[in-house]
Parts: sequence; C-alpha cells; structure tokens
Amino acid sequence: MKIAIYPGSFDPITNGHADIVKRAACVFDKVIVAVSVNSQKTSLFSIEERIELAKTVFSDYENVQVDTFTGLLVDYAQKVGAKTIIKGLRAVSDFEYEFQMAHMNKKLYPEVETMFMMSNQRYSYLSSSIVKEVGKLGGDLTGLVPEQIIDVIYKRLRRKS
Repeated sequence: MKIAIYPGSFDPITNGHADIVKRAACVFDKVIVAVSVNSQKTSLFSIEERIELAKTVFSDYENVQVDTFTGLLVDYAQKVGAKTIIKGLRAVSDFEYEFQMAHMNKKLYPEVETMFMMSNQRYSYLSSSIVKEVGKLGGDLTGLVPEQIIDVIYKRLRRKS
C-alpha cells in the first residue's frame, strides 16, 4: 500500500490545501492529512478543532485519513509506514525552504521521498494567514476555504476580536 503524508498546521484549511489532498488521493492508496502540533505558533484553532475541521472537509474521501503528530515528521512517517511526504508549492520562495527540509528528512529517514505538488494557479496566492486576515477584516471567504467550514471560521474570528 502506498501511503503518503501531507503535513501542515491547517489553521485553517484552505482550498489550496484541499486541492493538494484531492490530487494526492488520486496518486496514493492512502493520504494522511497530518495536523502538526507547534507550540511556537499561536493558532486560531486548537489542535482538536483543526482535526475536526479537516475531518469535515475530507469526510467524502475514502482514502484520506486525518491524524496529528508532534516531533519529527520522519518519526511519524516511520510509525505509520509512509514512504512519501507531500508538500505543496505556491511559489519559488516556498521551494527553497521545502528543498532543505526534504534533504534533512531524507538524511534522517533514507527511505522517505518528498513529492512536491505545484499549487493550482488559482490558489497560488492563498495561505491560512491571508485567510485569517481577510476574515478578521470582514472580507468574503467564499472560494478561499471549503464551504463547509466558512461559518466556523467567521465565528472564531468574531470571538477573537
């Protein structure tokens, strides 16, 4: 079974993230959306909420599983039997950092490969940070995040302000 991991903070999930997962699900037998715990970041949503949002977004995908991890991604990959890490690239600036991470992951876990997927052009400007800023300022999130989580994001942003 070909298992791939798509790691990220997903705070919140964007249509760019969803597009990468949808495309990866066509290539791999199983795709694990691995929601990362990063104590260095202040998140809009708790880890439990981000997992629930991801489960909501990907509930129709039979071969997509949502999980969480702490620590090294390669340790998690070994634990779940994944040999591929999927990384979405929006721009050349993303590549430089991800290129270094791919080499470090390969050094730590020689059996793992990193697969870079180019963002769909219509999502190349999109990030969770931009979504939060647009939502906080009252902008329309339609087309930026999956429809089924728009209201949850607005409610959280209203509570934070």
